[in-house]
Amino acid sequence: MPWFDLPLDQLRDYRTDTAEPPELDRWWQLRLEEARAAARPPALTRYEADMYAPVEVYDTEFSGAGGDRIRAWYLRPAGADGHTPVVVKFIGYGGGRGLPAEHALLPALGYALFVMDTRGQGGRSSTGATGDYPGDPDAPYTEVPEFLACNVELIPAALDTLRYVDCALLARRITARCLLSVGLMDTICPPSTVFAAYNEITVGKDISVHPFTGHAVPAIQVERQLRHLRDFLC
Repeated sequence: MPWFDLPLDQLRDYRTDTAEPPELDRWWQLRLEEARAAARPPALTRYEADMYAPVEVYDTEFSGAGGDRIRAWYLRPAGADGHTPVVVKFIGYGGGRGLPAEHALLPALGYALFVMDTRGQGGRSSTGATGDYPGDPDAPYTEVPEFLACNVELIPAALDTLRYVDCALLARRITARCLLSVGLMDTICPPSTVFAAYNEITVGKDISVHPFTGHAVPAIQVERQLRHLRDFLC
């Protein structure tokens, strides 16, 4: 079988050996303060009311880092009120918010849904409507080693910078109950990177392990997500 990472029994105990920056919390606090200081009120514009009724769909903008406007969809189920649970959906690398029709499941089941664009990434797997302001680095995943292969003098600085957005370090700060999934044949997000974050979570958590799955999440995981939402959000 084309398993390429550690065996599952070792993955379950795998921990990152990356040292946490001593000022990590302060660094993020400053970033959040900067974003809030530059923020403008969100804007919601009703979208295709006749087509999507009884669900209410809003073309939405809000302020992100540096005050830059981020696009999103906000979908409200019929009869939604102040007690309606809201799910925030972040799109994976290379994808954007797409169209509201791509996100109709949760509103049909009674959840409000906020589908956020990933800045400057839409177009590869789904369309996006948010550009990237000039000067943003474009260096996730394979672009990082490709960049460092030519700029070897920047390796120490790059690895130090990545510690501030390392999910395995930030996972220690999670306070909400978590449901994760991992494909043991995933060559894009290797299983060890998923377990490195999962094993740092200290609150209630569960992980679905799919031995023969790659990067795509199997459909059965959607039902597990729905059950998780019913158990812990409603």
